[in-house]
Amino acid sequence: MRRIAVINQKGGVGKTTTSVNLAAALAEQGRRVVVVDLDPQANLTLHLGIEPDPGRPSSYTVLGSTTGFGDALQESGEAGLQVLPSNIDLSGAELELASAIGRDRLLSDAIEAWVAACDDPRGPADYVIFDCPPSLGLLSLNALCAAEEVFVALQTEFLALQGMTRLLEVVELVRENLNPTLSMTGIVPCIYDNRLRLAREVL
Repeated sequence: MRRIAVINQKGGVGKTTTSVNLAAALAEQGRRVVVVDLDPQANLTLHLGIEPDPGRPSSYTVLGSTTGFGDALQESGEAGLQVLPSNIDLSGAELELASAIGRDRLLSDAIEAWVAACDDPRGPADYVIFDCPPSLGLLSLNALCAAEEVFVALQTEFLALQGMTRLLEVVELVRENLNPTLSMTGIVPCIYDNRLRLAREVL
């Protein structure tokens, strides 16, 4: 099972669009895909036709250990594609979980329990894709600890390159200290306009 975190601390660069389309494309090829919405804005959840209702099982309840990972999954309109939805409750998770023991591995532990409970020898899914919020806080850290691969969604502009340096440093720190299996798989250029010389140079 491949676990991929789509990340960038900058907002509006295409993380959710990349996550949704990658997940849908893999599902169309017959793969079993789970996409995890870790953004309190719940754009991915809405994009896949799920109403982000507070109080229902979600990424917030999984991180808070009140529901299991598998119990919180919902079916999307695409065959083979399941969603761990988000809602506004998740906006308080950073503060609420700040003192939790093993707070950086809450999501990873929930996924490991989900995998261990699965009777299918192939495991419960072929891909798990994490759509990270536009920050490098506890939610993104949980995704990096639960993932094995990182895709950086990068807008093809100069300032985005500046921010990527810090992001790569964070990924390396997580790999060295928390998740030695983590690797940088690639950079996904987003919002690319080939009419602009600067965009071509950044690419």
